[in-house]
Amino acid sequence: MIQVCSQCGTRWNVRDRQRAWCPRCNGALMAPVNAPDPRWSPGAAGQPPSRPSGQHGGGPRLPSGFRWIAVRPGPPPQQRPRRRHLGPTPRYTYIPRWGLADHLAPPIPGEDTGTKNGPAPVTVRAALLSAITIFGLAAAVHIVRYALLLINRTSLLPPLVAGAALWLGVLASLAAIVAVILTGVVTTSWLIARRAAVYQHLGQEDPRPTWALWAGCLVPIVNLVWAPVYVLELAHAEQTQARLRGPITAWCIAWILSTGVSIFGIATSFTTKPQGIADNTVTVIIAYLLGAAVLVLLWQVFDAFVRKPVERPLHRWVMVGAEQPAPESQPAEPESPPAVETSQREPAA
Repeated sequence: MIQVCSQCGTRWNVRDRQRAWCPRCNGALMAPVNAPDPRWSPGAAGQPPSRPSGQHGGGPRLPSGFRWIAVRPGPPPQQRPRRRHLGPTPRYTYIPRWGLADHLAPPIPGEDTGTKNGPAPVTVRAALLSAITIFGLAAAVHIVRYALLLINRTSLLPPLVAGAALWLGVLASLAAIVAVILTGVVTTSWLIARRAAVYQHLGQEDPRPTWALWAGCLVPIVNLVWAPVYVLELAHAEQTQARLRGPITAWCIAWILSTGVSIFGIATSFTTKPQGIADNTVTVIIAYLLGAAVLVLLWQVFDAFVRKPVERPLHRWVMVGAEQPAPESQPAEPESPPAVETSQREPAA
């Protein structure tokens, strides 16, 4: 079997083994002139007789250096479109602004977006905590003042101590009044915003006007009736009245009791008798402690509302398959089949 080098043209007799590279110039060897005959293998019995030059094989003979290539039937595959040259990578000496603009939808005319936002829960908790602390300090100041009144029964107090006790009590009372006003404003604002959000989520409008909510929550004596009503309406709108009925009732009772004690303390604060001053001091101490308790209960009601977001439903429905009762005519099957072997014995093989 002869192979011709495609580079130097040397003809190499490779016998029965086809080679790829020329031993002289390392050029590529073309396809062999004749296909390898198995009778030329070393294991053959003898060399085959030479074939006359005029005789050829059964099929047409290909020129040297050509080979058959298999092509699939049908039309040729579609050529992929060449990728368009995009040009050099753009470089900017500054931050481009063409992709950083946020195109926000214009607000709908007539939609009131400013009245829907109320104070954050952190602000409400801070106001309640500050008021509770001030009420506790005021109660402690009046307890010290009552102790000084007891001491003053047998001995005179220094003018500095008596004046300090008097003015500390006045300052504590003024701070408590300011704390009550600020807490009432913050909690009322949160209540209005919460009611607006809940009714908006339900696709309705708040049936109470804003001025009525402010007046019903901030006017003394009137707020004892209307503020709990507004809170109960909010609980009914959120469908949490069953869970919040107890905390709201306890808060209302404590608030009415604290208001009554405070009115009694203010009414008896104009006395000039020593025993009347002492009794009024005890009344004021009880009023401050009840006021702190009212604020604590209000904190619990507020947390109960905030714990459930407006958009999240209170109940989660779960699919449960219906139990099909067994027919009365058929006896009930035993829970486990009876054992074949007796106890303490090996099972049968």
